[in-house]
Formats: sequence, structure tokens, C-alpha cells
Amino acid sequence: MKNEERKEFLKEYKTSLISGCLLTLSPSLAGVLLWNRLPEKIATHFDTHNLANGWSSKPMAVFGIPFLLLLVHLFCVIATANDPKRRNIGKRIFNMILWLVPIVSVVCCMSIYGVALGMDVNVGMVINILVGLMFIFLGNYIHKVKQNYTIGIKLSWTLNSEENWNRTNRLAGWTIILGGVLFLANSLILSINLLLIIVAVCVLIPMVYSFILYKKGI
Repeated sequence: MKNEERKEFLKEYKTSLISGCLLTLSPSLAGVLLWNRLPEKIATHFDTHNLANGWSSKPMAVFGIPFLLLLVHLFCVIATANDPKRRNIGKRIFNMILWLVPIVSVVCCMSIYGVALGMDVNVGMVINILVGLMFIFLGNYIHKVKQNYTIGIKLSWTLNSEENWNRTNRLAGWTIILGGVLFLANSLILSINLLLIIVAVCVLIPMVYSFILYKKGI
């Protein structure tokens, strides 16, 4: 019965799932079209000053990275589809899961190609803007997600108390939005310290708040 329910759940999003997989792999097609113009070694990792500090072979950059991202995409989708409380997640959040990695694949891979072709692409700025916008979108909807095992602040006491879950994820929504704004700000300065603040804002504050509620018997 559970397998049938899971299949029905995925069938509901079949078009988006297939489209997302194709979009995730689409940079490989772009890489094939640009193959003769791309160098044999391509910068695929950059420091906070937008200087390359990691390189990959052309086949790895063109085929390997999109394929690895496809595996991540499928893992996220399958993990969500296997959640016993997947119906509590909501369509908007699940649609975000369906398109998150595909968008990341296109933006990151095309930025890498741009740098390889000699274009002035600030990869750190691009990534911070992308993550910031995604955080703001997620923060606007996470407070509407009911108890589940995939999305939200998943702690033993939030999963055992609906009131704790609702209050914690309501706060998490605001902290994630703030984290998104900080990511947008960090796109201008690319500060490691600010990244640490973002982690504290998005993760530690909701967890501490949730624990305080738990101690109060909520």
C-alpha cells in the first residue's frame, strides 16, 4: 500500500520530475556545444576572492558535475517521496524541491563555463544571490509545513509536539528569510564571518528556541 501511495504521489508530479531531471543535465548539452572552446582544465572551485583554487578535467566539468547533481536531485525527491508524512509538506515546498537542484545545476555550470571562456563572472556573487533568493522563498512557506521527517526543524521534541513544531518553524521561517537577506548582502562582500552568522541565524536560533519551548512543556 505504501509503495502504491508513493507511486501515486510521484505520478502527480511526473512532468515536473522529468523536466527537472532534463534541466539538471542540460549544462552537459551546452558543454558539448562549447566543447572546442573550453580549455582542457576548467576551474570548478573558487575562494572568497573569486580566485580559482580547484580545477576539473573538461569531461568531468561538462558531464560529471551535472550527473552528480542529478543524483543529488533524485536523492532529495526520493527521500521526500518516502516520507511517511509527505502529504504534510505541501505542494509549494515539494515543487521547490523538484526545481532547486536543476536551477542550481544550470546557474553553477553556466557560471563555470563563463569563467572558462574568459568572461568576467563573479561566481561567489552569483551563488550568494541564488542561495539568498531560495532562502527567502523557502522562509515564506516553511511555516506552513506540518510535521514531517524531511522539511523543517526536525528534532525529537518538535516531532512529538505539534505546538512546538508550529512555533519553531514559524520562527525558522523568519530566520531563514533573514538568512536569505544576509546571503544577498554577502554577495557584495563575500565574507566568511557573515556566512557563519547566517548559519547561526538559520539553524541555531530556531533550535535553541525549540529547546526552550520543550523545557516549558510545549
